[in-house]
Amino acid sequence: MEIYQIRAFVTVARLGNLTKAAEALSLTQPAVTAQIKALEQSLGVALFDRSGGRLTLAKAGEVLLPTAESLLVLGAQFKSEAQQLQGSLHGAVELGVPSEKPDFLRLGELASAVTQRLPLVELKTQTLPAATLAEQVSTGRLPAALIIAANPPRGVLWQPLRSVRYRIAMPREHAAVLKRGGWREVAQLPWLDGPSGSHTHLLLRDMFERHGLSPRIVMQNDDQANLDALVRAGAGCALLREEAALAGAASNDFIVWGQARVDAMLGFILPYERASEPALVALSSIIQTIWKPRAPIAPSQL
Repeated sequence: MEIYQIRAFVTVARLGNLTKAAEALSLTQPAVTAQIKALEQSLGVALFDRSGGRLTLAKAGEVLLPTAESLLVLGAQFKSEAQQLQGSLHGAVELGVPSEKPDFLRLGELASAVTQRLPLVELKTQTLPAATLAEQVSTGRLPAALIIAANPPRGVLWQPLRSVRYRIAMPREHAAVLKRGGWREVAQLPWLDGPSGSHTHLLLRDMFERHGLSPRIVMQNDDQANLDALVRAGAGCALLREEAALAGAASNDFIVWGQARVDAMLGFILPYERASEPALVALSSIIQTIWKPRAPIAPSQL
């Protein structure tokens, strides 16, 4: 029995119409029907009489409706009290982040939500390579982190937030490679890399290793958030997030090579032994609200 099932029951009972209830709940009619059926199965009684093509409250539904309405009130009160308790949390919370654009990581939204819901908590961000983020969180030295990885890191609690796809962007003067070259020729072009252990470094090396090759690195740059500017300036090729790569190609700033792509996942990680700390529970709740995480997508690389 879930609170959303009880809410569906109460809404249908109040409105007396499945279509109107679905609109009020911002759900489809089949979804509301499924929730009510699941609740009936859980309770072992029929809440509605469906005979004659109409949906009316059954005897059990009439008896249980006041209790269901009370549960919704208590649920709202429970949530309100919890939010008030969040406001009493205080101190500083460190969040590790990869080198990426703040808009992509939604750090502005996160900071705003923390200010509103945790007014006495100071959020501190620390930019580190992916391997370092995973290692420091797994050992408890860092309480939480956002991380980009092809596979979930081991030894930490992992919450997938969204899939991330990378494409190969190269200066326009290398366009001839698109016509006559393959992976071997692309590997010999000048490449921009991130520091050892960074997500771009790991994804880039793995991509070429799958073809038995290594890229010719001409520059390692700590600032992975602005690699597109270096490609635009002609410094070399780089793995860029697909949206940035395609936007740059559409503006004729650089070109995107073929259909090669690398898939990864942005996730939120916590150390097992600190996951129940009140501030981290609240932070995790805020992040889940911002991202509304979906089921993870299995990464694959070409």
